[in-house]
Amino acid sequence: MLTLTYEYKLIPDKQQIEVIEHTLNVCRSVWNYALRERKDWLASRKSPVNACSLIQEYIIPSDTLYPNYHNQAKSLTEAKKTNEILKSVNAQVLQQVLRTLDRAFADMQSKKLGFPRFKNKYRMRSYVYPQMLKDCVKGNQIKLPQLEWVKFRKSREIPDGFELKQARIVRRASGYFVMLSMQLDVNIPDVPFHGHPLGIDLGLDKFLATSDGELVERPRFLNQLHRKLKLLQRRLRNKQKGSNNRHKLNQKIARLHQRISDTRKDWHFKLAHRLCNQSQSIFIEDIDFRAWGRGMLSKHCLDAAFGQFVTILKWVAWKRDVFVAEVNKNYTSQICPNCGFHTGKKLLSEREHNCPECGYKTHRDVAAAQVIRNRGVEEYAMQRGLGGFPHERLHQDALGHSVSENACGDGLTGALPSQESVKQELLSVSLRISRYSDDRSLTG
Repeated sequence: MLTLTYEYKLIPDKQQIEVIEHTLNVCRSVWNYALRERKDWLASRKSPVNACSLIQEYIIPSDTLYPNYHNQAKSLTEAKKTNEILKSVNAQVLQQVLRTLDRAFADMQSKKLGFPRFKNKYRMRSYVYPQMLKDCVKGNQIKLPQLEWVKFRKSREIPDGFELKQARIVRRASGYFVMLSMQLDVNIPDVPFHGHPLGIDLGLDKFLATSDGELVERPRFLNQLHRKLKLLQRRLRNKQKGSNNRHKLNQKIARLHQRISDTRKDWHFKLAHRLCNQSQSIFIEDIDFRAWGRGMLSKHCLDAAFGQFVTILKWVAWKRDVFVAEVNKNYTSQICPNCGFHTGKKLLSEREHNCPECGYKTHRDVAAAQVIRNRGVEEYAMQRGLGGFPHERLHQDALGHSVSENACGDGLTGALPSQESVKQELLSVSLRISRYSDDRSLTG
């Protein structure tokens, strides 16, 4: 099953905006009420049997069931019979709010995430229609429950054969958006390891270095607008809470944050396409970037958004039939890519790799990228049954030759592909690009 999500900007009229805002307010009330109910039930079970709590708690009978999704959904159905405000909102939308809350509690235990929080009017920004009508899209209009026909900017066509499953309405600083999830009953095989390999080393001195010797500078998206953002946040401190001036200033700050985010995301997409133009197989390190966001350089790491870039790179590579894999990150900066000699730890101030064994010199990050590439080629070539590659052939590539010429060898898959394999690859590429995306989808 193939699932795609396309995002379009809505152009609602004033009445439709009022309906969207009213739905968000009711969803926020349902979320807060359900969360309060769960917290009270848990707090009533924390007090020991022989002592009272130091703070006041609701007394809940011992036979009361835990308010899980099914119990709360049943209570919501009963409440809708007498509450006119709940009646005014689509029932499935409110049920999805309870499902989201139940999923948040499940993730808190399984993924060790934080406790769900209460939401104010700025935090509840989206809601979901889990079912869509047939033929709900005509031209540049979409039919949604309670909103009827809403105009949207059709920046790209919906692919043929896909069935619309659900729609999510999102409120952002720049307006309202709809995210359409669509499915097609087809299985697409994973992209195999093939063609020219490329290793990528991520860092803060340079955003990334490739095994081909390219160094990409790190654009400082936040620093460019940090002064303006700082001035706006300083003005916000003096505004009275709940006033219209504070609300307007909050909107201006949100638009500035979205501008930074959109600029960063656009740059990530363009860089991902440029890397896919240079190679057919890409190898990156298996780094947990959440740890990078907690250190002394957390501000710069979060501004670079390495995790978002890796996610975008995998998505773009899948659409363009480029193989992407993660390899072991350990000791990539301590090994010579030319001879495999362990050079030891390097200080952060040492920006050049100089092997005392073979005399190979290059930029430190480029050497690490070449080590990443060598590891990926060795690992996935062995998985394909090509056997291990001699270090001499990989080291020739580090000196400027391509791995497809030296590492694979004559007569092996990937060196001189047969006509049948070429036809299969062309068929796979055309299937991915022509049926599931267009030229604008490839630009993000």
